[in-house]
Amino acid sequence: MAGKETTRQKMINIMYLVLLAMLALNVSSSILDAFKTINDSLTASAANVGNSVQQLFTAFEQTRLKESPERAAPIYQKAKAAQKVSAGLNDLITQIKNELVNQSSGYDELTGDLKERDNLDIGYNVMINKKRAKALKEKINDTREKLKLLLGKEDSSAVSFTLSANDPVKHNGNAKTWEELNFGEGVPLTADFTILSKIQADNKNAESEVVKKILGKMDRAIVNLDKFEAVAVAPTSYLIQGQPYKAQVFLTAYDSRSTPQMEVGGSPISVTDGRGVYNASTSKEGVFSWKGTIKVKQTDGSIKTYTTPEQQYMVARPSAVVSPDKMNVFYIGVDNPVSVSVPGIPSKNIRIGISAGTLSGTSGKYVARVNTPGMVTVTVSAEIFPGKTEVLSRTQFRAKRVPDPIAKFSGRSGGGVPTVALKAQDAIYATLDNFDFDARFKITRFSLIIANPRESASVQVTSGNALSNEMQASLSSIKPGSHVIFDNIIAVGPDGAPRQLAPVALTAN
Repeated sequence: MAGKETTRQKMINIMYLVLLAMLALNVSSSILDAFKTINDSLTASAANVGNSVQQLFTAFEQTRLKESPERAAPIYQKAKAAQKVSAGLNDLITQIKNELVNQSSGYDELTGDLKERDNLDIGYNVMINKKRAKALKEKINDTREKLKLLLGKEDSSAVSFTLSANDPVKHNGNAKTWEELNFGEGVPLTADFTILSKIQADNKNAESEVVKKILGKMDRAIVNLDKFEAVAVAPTSYLIQGQPYKAQVFLTAYDSRSTPQMEVGGSPISVTDGRGVYNASTSKEGVFSWKGTIKVKQTDGSIKTYTTPEQQYMVARPSAVVSPDKMNVFYIGVDNPVSVSVPGIPSKNIRIGISAGTLSGTSGKYVARVNTPGMVTVTVSAEIFPGKTEVLSRTQFRAKRVPDPIAKFSGRSGGGVPTVALKAQDAIYATLDNFDFDARFKITRFSLIIANPRESASVQVTSGNALSNEMQASLSSIKPGSHVIFDNIIAVGPDGAPRQLAPVALTAN
């Protein structure tokens, strides 16, 4: 290792430094995955709102437009104009997304995500350099004003739009513009897509609010509405893990001076303050559906009948859900938090066991500890009726060893380090980066190789993680250009098994 470096070695060193620089610029994959998840959620939300708006139009076309065409047609056309305004903004965003995709390498067919999702230049070039962000900002604010104009002054003041693109308030004269804040330097390509999807979702929500307000004018002169109430309705309150939760939140109104007649399946139900209550037996398992009809007396004395969409509910036996609080595996030697829920069963009647290892905790929160790799089964039982206990679920988890840590000296696992910083250190450490558990590793042995320029390399071995006196003396003699290498690094983690870690190669500068 003594003597002048070869041309090949110099090239390897240069390539290594370039790799380190690239790694330093990379955005964490977990953050990129989070952007993908949020983008998918926003896209799904916008699609749901779009379907809801279309259902409003369909219902209006099949009822109001047929029953009172002269009165309904102008209202319908104004609502369609609002939809067209919103579509213009959505089309622009779609064009921008397509341009971003064309500038990149497209999508990964396996993951469904952008191949260059961490690219920091494509979005900046398209949005800032080509001024697409400026055009988008102007289109957003133009769309907002056009929608408010269609609503009218009175109704627009009662609607709160999240659709806006305003520059932040300046503090000390250093505030960024809206374009720079959302699409400026350092924003990865996947984040650009997420921001654009958010704007599309805000646009759809604004369209929905405006269309509801406009179409709602049809009934103002027909029923005297003087009581209002906020209502939230979800298709179901029973969800399987991974299913999205959706609910409609809207304002209902009724005439307190009249009581509508309500029926379910031809049988009348009780009505109080304009609200009917439907009760059904749940003695049998299965999926059940029902529709309600509401008969309302109009101001002209006629009776209007309204039918609710078909509603469904499911009656099922009690079931248990076992889910890890951190990861989908159990790691050996550390605490693995686990949540257990059994809807409809008191926690005192729940019994939980594990096939290998130990399980402790109460009230749905438990900690699992395992000792060997393989498959582990968590069994949940419950006392459904007095004296009768049933097994509700058996959930399998993989038991794995904690990943190998990374050895670091002076906070680095490789590359150039100031000579003074190297001389000031007295120990080497093993750390786990981006790991959710509190798992600690202790270095038990390592060797130190020091190669000063134009000198023979020295090799020293010690136990523990601290430098021996001889090692510190050797380290104190290093100069800029010296190579400091830690090799044969042995560490012991929570499972008690020794691990040989990757070497640490540093260059004094």
